[in-house]
Amino acid sequence: MLKGTSMTHLRRSLGGVALMALASHVAAQTPAAQTGSVSSTFIVSYRGAQIGREDITVTETPDAWTISSTGRENVPLDLVVHRFEIVYTKDWQARTLAIDATAQGQPLTRSSTFSPTAATTTSTDKGVTSTVTQPVSARTVVLPNNFFAAYEALAARLGTMAIGAALPVYVLPQGELTATVDRVTPKHILKPDGSLDIRQYDLTITDPRGPIGVELWVDEHNRLARVSIPARSILVQRDDLTSVMLRVENLFHPGDEAVSIPALGFSLAGTLSKPAGASSTEPAPAVILVGSAGLTDRDEMAFGVPIFAQMAMALADAGFIVVRYDKRALGQSGGRAESAGLEEYTDDVAAALTWLRARKDVDAKRIALVAYGEGGAVGLLEAARTSQIAALALIGVTGLTGKDVTLRQQEDLLARMTDPADVKDQKRDVQARLVDAVMTGKGWDAIPPGLRSSSDTPWFKSWLLFDPAVTMKKVSQPVFIGIGALDRQAFADSVDRLAAASVARKKPPTHTTKLVVAGINHLLVPATTGDVSEYDKLPTRTISPELLSALTNWLKDTLPGKKKQG
Repeated sequence: MLKGTSMTHLRRSLGGVALMALASHVAAQTPAAQTGSVSSTFIVSYRGAQIGREDITVTETPDAWTISSTGRENVPLDLVVHRFEIVYTKDWQARTLAIDATAQGQPLTRSSTFSPTAATTTSTDKGVTSTVTQPVSARTVVLPNNFFAAYEALAARLGTMAIGAALPVYVLPQGELTATVDRVTPKHILKPDGSLDIRQYDLTITDPRGPIGVELWVDEHNRLARVSIPARSILVQRDDLTSVMLRVENLFHPGDEAVSIPALGFSLAGTLSKPAGASSTEPAPAVILVGSAGLTDRDEMAFGVPIFAQMAMALADAGFIVVRYDKRALGQSGGRAESAGLEEYTDDVAAALTWLRARKDVDAKRIALVAYGEGGAVGLLEAARTSQIAALALIGVTGLTGKDVTLRQQEDLLARMTDPADVKDQKRDVQARLVDAVMTGKGWDAIPPGLRSSSDTPWFKSWLLFDPAVTMKKVSQPVFIGIGALDRQAFADSVDRLAAASVARKKPPTHTTKLVVAGINHLLVPATTGDVSEYDKLPTRTISPELLSALTNWLKDTLPGKKKQG
């Protein structure tokens, strides 16, 4: 996938590993009155790994709001915040900004003053001092790159904003841009001691180099709860939202129940969806949903599309028991992710299979895997090593090797960028050398240290080395291959290679079913071009009924009940 949100699928991408790190950084209603100061700690993560923290304080006085912070983030940000302070009037007109930091090992200071029409900033960066005055709009939101406390003002301002509304944001040092509200999504977060209601704002910030997607969570006091910048693989969230015991409830099916699945030394937290009026005496066929790479929870939420939650509801309504789970070290699941590759994630699917087979309400001979995105590699590996899987469905799964799809994703991203040709060539060269270093373990001396720390992982190596066509030869089960014709992450044309590998097995022709659905993208929803830049502006978050219908009908035909046998 093109990692990536949401976070999001950008927050899960594979293809831009080096490119994202090399790319140039870009970064109401008055809140309910609070007496004095309120402080919070925010955890900063890059590509799913914690790299630092920022301690933020919001202070209200009779005539001003003051937002201040200190913090430290490791590579790739490599930033120490000694002092950050911005002062706004009570109606959110910026007054002053002061920054004292160390960036990339060099002193960085900024001092800004604001009027309703201009911002004057004196900066010292790497020993060079300069002063610049730039035009700004009245009540612009000041967002210096990598100083996340500044988003507290944006969170407060969003309280009166509806979908389609825009406000000016002054991104230091670039200048003033425009942030547009693409979507507002209420979220209900379940906690061990209760629940929390959050509003998620999906924004697009215009920039000459291309639009920037930002996901902002705002709590009931109009205070910042989380910031996600998928294109940079950055996630910043308040520490009370980092507990593994939290879960966002996106969709609920009447037959849903929370379950705990024993794995190897830890438990996977999941949701079991049952058909309405399920028989207590007749075991039902079952489906395990296998999620894609990166920060994916049990609902496979991406850009407001709860892919697995919708899929589970459709499958349960069609008569299947469905289990989906938070990936290890995510959501409410235990385990560790930093040492996990494809093999370890396959072990997690095996644990879910063992757990399902032990249930009295499940027909152990009629269990299928439905794998999505990079989860297709995991589904193929598990189907290849056990006959206890009766069928395998691959949805939005690439037919290319991990290396080939990663490099193709990079080319797709470069095509959308406005960098000069020589700069693009430099990025291609670094990405190619990085991929070779990950695969062989050699050549790291020519790779920037920050890129190695984020790319030299068991998972990425196992992905680059994975070839679905090779593993398909070992799969004996019937296979369903479904993809959107506009899929620009797995690439719709690549499934011909996957289908050819399936057909080449010594199996009847009916063992392979391929479906390419017109007009839908990698998120399985209607789109215009399928490009990831559309994800924030998609007209619907409902996945393709045609795909769901084809999948459920195929599963019914492939896993028939007793009445259909004989």
